[in-house]
Amino acid sequence: MKPLSKNAIAFLLVLVVLGVIFANATIPSQTKTESVSISTLMDKIESKEVTKVTVVEDTVTAVGANNVSFVARKEPGQSFNDLLDSDNVSPDIRSGLTVQIDEPSAAITFARNVLPTAAIVIVLSVVLWFLLRQMQGANSKAMTFGQSGAREVTKGKNRLTFADVAGNPEAKEELSEIVEFLKTPKKFADLGAKIPKGVLLMGPPGTGKTLIARAVAGEAEVPFFHISGSEFVEMFVGVGASRVRDLFAKAKKAAPCIVFIDEIDAVGRQRGAGLGGGHDEREQTLNQILVEMDGFEPNLGVIVIAATNRPDVLDSALLRPGRFDRRVTLDRPDLKDREAILKIHAEGKPLDANADLKRVAERTTGLSGADLMNIMNEAAIFAARRNRKTIMQEDLLDSIEKVLLGPERKSHMLSPIERSITAYHESGHAIVGHMLPHCDDVHKVSIISRGRAAGYTMSIPDEDKKMHSRREFIDELAMMLGGYVAEQEIFGDLTTGASNDLQRATQLARELVTQYGMSDALGPRTYGGQDEMVFLGKQMNEQRGYSEKVAERIDDEINVLLNAAKETARGIIRKQRAQMDAIVKHLLEKETIEKEEFIALIGPAVKSETLVPLPVQG
Repeated sequence: MKPLSKNAIAFLLVLVVLGVIFANATIPSQTKTESVSISTLMDKIESKEVTKVTVVEDTVTAVGANNVSFVARKEPGQSFNDLLDSDNVSPDIRSGLTVQIDEPSAAITFARNVLPTAAIVIVLSVVLWFLLRQMQGANSKAMTFGQSGAREVTKGKNRLTFADVAGNPEAKEELSEIVEFLKTPKKFADLGAKIPKGVLLMGPPGTGKTLIARAVAGEAEVPFFHISGSEFVEMFVGVGASRVRDLFAKAKKAAPCIVFIDEIDAVGRQRGAGLGGGHDEREQTLNQILVEMDGFEPNLGVIVIAATNRPDVLDSALLRPGRFDRRVTLDRPDLKDREAILKIHAEGKPLDANADLKRVAERTTGLSGADLMNIMNEAAIFAARRNRKTIMQEDLLDSIEKVLLGPERKSHMLSPIERSITAYHESGHAIVGHMLPHCDDVHKVSIISRGRAAGYTMSIPDEDKKMHSRREFIDELAMMLGGYVAEQEIFGDLTTGASNDLQRATQLARELVTQYGMSDALGPRTYGGQDEMVFLGKQMNEQRGYSEKVAERIDDEINVLLNAAKETARGIIRKQRAQMDAIVKHLLEKETIEKEEFIALIGPAVKSETLVPLPVQG
């Protein structure tokens, strides 16, 4: 049962107070009188100590000569004269005694006759009121069960524009046409152009799909309905389709408007691939969406914007022309966009004069807009924790490492031998990566524990890259195994600290052979693939597409790549042993080496050459 509301509690308190007041009104006022038995009172009457007697029903109040009062109770139905007769009181005494017979007051009579019934009626009414209220609440929920829970953002509330969204200029340009459609539909209708019914936003998580959808609504100054794809499907049959109908009915009334469905892959996965067949509730919901978007009745002025990070699993009927006519891809921001995003999230935060957002952008390659917002927020938290009035560059750089690697584990104290092993392990990564021409620049080396790592080496590319060459992958493999080789060369033994490096190196080598066609022995083709079974969102089956003999060759080629990378790292570490010892000594003293100190200890890095076309053969 639900707890009582404040109004119900106040109502009950009022009833209690009124009952107490009414009860006090019905009780005769008590004076300082002496309670005696009826026989004692009769004795006092015979001894002429009483001059006046007042009888009110069964209560006899007597007043003595010296103004002393006595109260006694007689039997119900027995008159006071009968008492005098039964006690043989003489006529002389009776003549000197004043007897007054009073009827009870109207309030007492009313309270006696009405109050018990009224109390019962009030209690029953309160109980009935609560029961009816609960029944009405259940009925209202049952009646609204099929209604959509879409939230509407009106044009005057939390309005966003394209100026509030940094990066993705191509996506803004594509969506700006949607804004024009909503603002001036006649301009396009006169030329015979139809308003797009659906826009599909695709991109990794955190790239701003929801944000840019709200910006479209803000630019067009139209209502914005947003709902998640998972909110359509319930355990009851037909609820999802009913909510879709209700959502589009609301949108038609508010047209022109935008309907934003986040994570549409929750209901838009390919039909016929699940275990429920054609009667699966999710499929019925998808069917209703398809009908509403392109049925017999056109939805003029209603544009559906959907977002997903899994466009490959969507049903083909959703992606055909007439449904989601446009597909806009939102990528992770490049260096220029990251700096612009950081400036937007820096608004309202007091930055120190030495704070360099460009340097922060350089260190956050591959991060999404949501990650950058988190970095600025963590920097503000660091500054507040350190009792600063402004956010300094140190706070910004520390926040990057916290977001990427986790918080510092200050309580995780390593023994001296473990600190030495960690220092050599990380210096092995750093030296191998620094000396190979196609590895990213080393910006920081640390033996401070963060997350699950005892230490870390931060390598950041000079510029954002869309493609990676085989040379880069080969050098990266050697850098991944640099810590493993350093432990083996310095201590003659291995620890579990290199387990994650081995996993990543093995995975990269397998991708080189099976996905990228970068193996000379196996040739330009791919091996294997994923055959997705739509069941609980898991990938349950894998298509090999090759024989056991080819599988052995793949394993052999992976071993060749890993062994070559290990020998490359071993040669560099043996050659640079003196510089490694200097770096380890610095790490054991200060625990951290920045890029400038690292270059001063080991020398400048070897620059990679630019790839140029090979001459034409023959």
